[in-house]
Amino acid sequence: MRLHATPPLRGAVAKLALPVVLAAALSAPPPAAQAFELFGKCLFGTCKADDEDGPIDPKNYQVALTVLSEGEPDRDLRKAVASASLLWQQRGEAAAGSAGLLTRAKADYKRILASLYNDGRYAVEISISWNGREVSNIPAGTELPDGIELAVTVDAQRRFQFGTAEIENSAPPPTDRHDRVDLPKDEGFVSGAPAYATAVKRAEALALEAWRQQGYAHAEISDRRVTANHQTQELNVRLTVEPGPRAVYGPVEVTGTDRMRAQFVARQTGLIPGAEYDPDDLKRAEQRLQRLGVFQAVSLKEAGPIGRDGALPMMLTVQERKLRRIGVGASVSSVDGVGVEGYWLHRNLFGRAERLRVDGRVSGIGTTMDFQKLDYFLGAELTLPGRFTPDTDIVIGGYFEREVLDLYTKDLGSASVYATHFYSDEITLKGGTYVTYGEYDDVFGQRRFGVIGAEASVEYDTRDNELDAKSGVYARAAVEPFYEWEYGNVVGKAEAEARVFRALDADERTILAARLKVGAIVGAPISEIPHDELFLAGGGASVRGYPYRSIGVDVPGGTSGGRALFEASAEVRRDITDSIGVVGFVDLGHVSSGSFPDFSDDLKIGAGAGLRYDTGLGPIRLDVAVPVNHQSGDPSFAIYAGIGQAF
Repeated sequence: MRLHATPPLRGAVAKLALPVVLAAALSAPPPAAQAFELFGKCLFGTCKADDEDGPIDPKNYQVALTVLSEGEPDRDLRKAVASASLLWQQRGEAAAGSAGLLTRAKADYKRILASLYNDGRYAVEISISWNGREVSNIPAGTELPDGIELAVTVDAQRRFQFGTAEIENSAPPPTDRHDRVDLPKDEGFVSGAPAYATAVKRAEALALEAWRQQGYAHAEISDRRVTANHQTQELNVRLTVEPGPRAVYGPVEVTGTDRMRAQFVARQTGLIPGAEYDPDDLKRAEQRLQRLGVFQAVSLKEAGPIGRDGALPMMLTVQERKLRRIGVGASVSSVDGVGVEGYWLHRNLFGRAERLRVDGRVSGIGTTMDFQKLDYFLGAELTLPGRFTPDTDIVIGGYFEREVLDLYTKDLGSASVYATHFYSDEITLKGGTYVTYGEYDDVFGQRRFGVIGAEASVEYDTRDNELDAKSGVYARAAVEPFYEWEYGNVVGKAEAEARVFRALDADERTILAARLKVGAIVGAPISEIPHDELFLAGGGASVRGYPYRSIGVDVPGGTSGGRALFEASAEVRRDITDSIGVVGFVDLGHVSSGSFPDFSDDLKIGAGAGLRYDTGLGPIRLDVAVPVNHQSGDPSFAIYAGIGQAF
């Protein structure tokens, strides 16, 4: 790296070369987080342990921070400097003696300068002083009095612009659209743009990624020239890329397997020897291996240099999890009562990550003392991953279930075989067949249904977090034709759902979430379709304020499920602290007797508010909702609790 000019700085910082500090600007750690402890529980931040001792020979101090831009106060620049300064961030914490305080103060020169470079300020003066004496000139070992006053003064000239912003030996335009990479100029690395240090780092990363996407695994920056011109206040940057030889995949060596078959694990990476190297393949390979559920850790790295034939050997290191796992859970609702559930899981039956899971649950506890009116479920599921392709799983399952709702009671047995294909990170395809037989007791009386059917679905998911999305889209569409042999009907069923999440501010503390779901059934009257195949609405994940699956259509003698469904929800989620948030929501729901929604009947509306507590794994949800258009028989309110957002 060549340096032709350095900014005029005071103190020890004057000896720092521009590119060195430029790198520091891109790797400086974030400021210390604040913390809040209540009743002995750390609600957010890093709280002090009960047995944590304070520093030896504590030195308290005060600090005054002055930040100027061209001689005038600059609020935004002051925030950046304050976030970078250890003296400022830790001003309420005593230092470990005079040596600790001097170390903290002297480190601030580099940290503050890095923050200024991140803001494109390359002509700056930084002073950290005590009684007019520059801290950088105070020798180590000097004893400082307790409670000293330090002055941090920053005076920056206006933001530099890029004069020259060039990349020599850029990658050619890709022929495959999947190899496309954002251009550095589109990310701010262009003449006349603000000369942020992060723009330079981003330009380097994009220049290398463009070559790597086209098979050049060892591309590197061979020359980096950075010149700061203080007369024109321009930063001139020229980067030279050396792509190296083109690479193809060599053999994948697997280490760390115990019960897993190494050959199967290597196949699951999807890396085919002789295929062109692509960094996206490595990312997908690790995701594919993690999806098996048998590994605690996965590391896929290059095992050596690129050979003369272009082959790049790969090394896969894995760490297996314990074979078995047991889980328990619970849910609480003022309408639906208490539910408890548990499962037993075996992760690797035969050495190819075959998963056997047995689930059981009981719900409705507290709503009745009659065990015949509780809900029961017992099921088993065998998953065979990596069949046909590394991205295709076969799932064989069966269960017995008793479900007692206000509108119907059912006793049902089911068996099914499904295939799930993970087409990409965003798209999942699923298809299979099933057989069910059960007895139903509802408004039409006691009847039995036997069903054989098929189902096909596609999911599109770009959410950043499945349990607490702040951005992205989730969409699902499914078709389900089936034959019911007791009444001799061929029935078609279709559903579609979309969820959208968008942050309303840069910090993603206010989130707008919306959901829409529709469904339709054709081919048979309501009375000749199993009630659990009909559409019903209501509950914590549907229309809050109403009991679970209680919204249907009016028929002689009571209420039944319908052949058309419409649901919509909107939420505004606001984080109050890093762990506590509030939510306001409105839910709409409508079920029709015909195959298409008919809004001539009442539209059910629920509204309310909720609290969220972020556990790190997902938010704990507590919602209170009321029926807006309250009718006879509707509850006055409903309370829901669970883990994860309502949708």
